[in-house]
Amino acid sequence: MQEWLWMQAGDLGRGIGAGEIDPVALTQCYLDAIAAHPDSDRIYARTTPQRALAEAEAAAERARLGTRRHPLDGVPISWKDLFDSAGTATEAGSALLKGHVPDRDALVLRNATQAGLICLGKTHMSELAFSGIGINPVTATPPNVNDPALAPGGSSSGAATSVAFGLAAGGIGSDTGGSVRIPAAWNNLVGFKTTSGRISLEGVQPLCKRFDTIGPLARSVQDCTLLLSALEGRPAPDLRGVSPRGLRLGVLRNVAFDSIRDAPLAAFDAAAARLQDAGARLTDITVPALDAAMPLSALLFASEGYGLWKDRIEAAPDLMFPQILERFRAGAQVSAPDYVAGWEKLYALRAEWQAATAGFDAVICPTAPILPPDVARMLSDEDYYITENLLALRNTRIGNLMGLPAVSLPTPSPACGLMLMGQPLQEERLARVAAAAEPVVLGAT
Repeated sequence: MQEWLWMQAGDLGRGIGAGEIDPVALTQCYLDAIAAHPDSDRIYARTTPQRALAEAEAAAERARLGTRRHPLDGVPISWKDLFDSAGTATEAGSALLKGHVPDRDALVLRNATQAGLICLGKTHMSELAFSGIGINPVTATPPNVNDPALAPGGSSSGAATSVAFGLAAGGIGSDTGGSVRIPAAWNNLVGFKTTSGRISLEGVQPLCKRFDTIGPLARSVQDCTLLLSALEGRPAPDLRGVSPRGLRLGVLRNVAFDSIRDAPLAAFDAAAARLQDAGARLTDITVPALDAAMPLSALLFASEGYGLWKDRIEAAPDLMFPQILERFRAGAQVSAPDYVAGWEKLYALRAEWQAATAGFDAVICPTAPILPPDVARMLSDEDYYITENLLALRNTRIGNLMGLPAVSLPTPSPACGLMLMGQPLQEERLARVAAAAEPVVLGAT
């Protein structure tokens, strides 16, 4: 049964459908692994074993009767601790929400439960989702799967590590500036950020509602598409017959390679060369609109985040990690006219981006320009924390600012990802492109 912990979610689902895997035994296997893992308390904020086993028993009965609801019916997954879960605390990695117990599941959790997926519990995260590094002294900092001394990436840190350490078949996270893709890249997984507005945020603790998105972290592109299918209640795209031959890929040269470190650069260049050898057509591009859009981050992200959380933050600021508190409070300096003007400018820049990239199947660049930083140094060196956190999110933020779906694929180099960005609301098309690129980027072909 231990091999189940390392199987792809889709393979587990197929095993259940074939009568080879019992959902109850599978769920118990994951619960036992969580209980036995020395770092489980740093990955899971809380588990839901009673719920999980009850859901597994129902899934087993459906499998027996031939009435399975979804390809992942009976497959156990984890949920970032900002998705409301009825009767179970949802604290978003913050002491400000300690003891907050909702009486209703978030809509995406209800959809996934209706599809038959098993809820193992809630995973740790950066405080109020406002960090790409994943360090959280208030609750817990999960270990990076490549080196426990390194940051796991955030804010969906526990979502990623629950999968990377074999403690869930998939993890559901959120992405406002890179919070699905950074921890996916740094823990050798696939992370799929959806377009803002594509998936309902009902029952999800917000950071910036106009940028917040929901997305899965898993072992493959196919697993991510199956998880998205369950979250949305719609069929997954057909990934059969995909090929890298003939793909038109724009290599984004402005912004994305500034101050990049040697290892991510080498990993990207090697993956890009393999894609070209496999028949993809790569073209270097620069998009001037992006240079104008990047400075808007400080104007738009912090101001909305502070606007949403100001009253709760200022009622008890001492409960917060100082670095996160400072990032929120920066939003207090933004005027309403500047905020409105910033959005109007961004809408125009998004149109320029789409015009410049419309001829490509995807635009690619390194997921992150840096490797995971050392946690101890981040906590002792304030300047280092600030520079590394902002640099970690620099490339992924492109997708959020431009309003795009994006996928991070792992490369053979640990903690180095390659990101593909598609067109807004074209997740199905991007999934086929990513599935075609996946084995080539990973060096499997």
